[in-house]
Amino acid sequence: MALKVELKPFERIIIGESLVTNSESRTTFLIEGEAPILREKDILTAETATTPVKRLYLCVQMMYLEKNIPKYQDLYMDFVKDLIEAVPSFRKPIEEASKLILSGSLYNSLKEIRKLIKREEELLR
Repeated sequence: MALKVELKPFERIIIGESLVTNSESRTTFLIEGEAPILREKDILTAETATTPVKRLYLCVQMMYLEKNIPKYQDLYMDFVKDLIEAVPSFRKPIEEASKLILSGSLYNSLKEIRKLIKREEELLR
């Protein structure tokens, strides 16, 4: 089944190892295949990963985009350990995200961690 994506003018999206930038008009297209896909609003960079949960998200994002869990596994575990020590109430959502990683559902794990980013923002206010 194809993924239907609509991009706003000049919006960017990562498809596999490629960054695609839309032109000046709204565009809709279908993507078929198994390539990892992230919309611009869901992409973090090293510069924008400024909080513990965002660093965890960036780590999983790299696992997803590179299709390489083992490469980032130790770093992920370090982030998880530090986060659970700092905010014990994050344990359950982090465990859920970890289960999703182990099952190969990296995109869904990113969705779980995005929920934590919102909770973290509330705590930091």
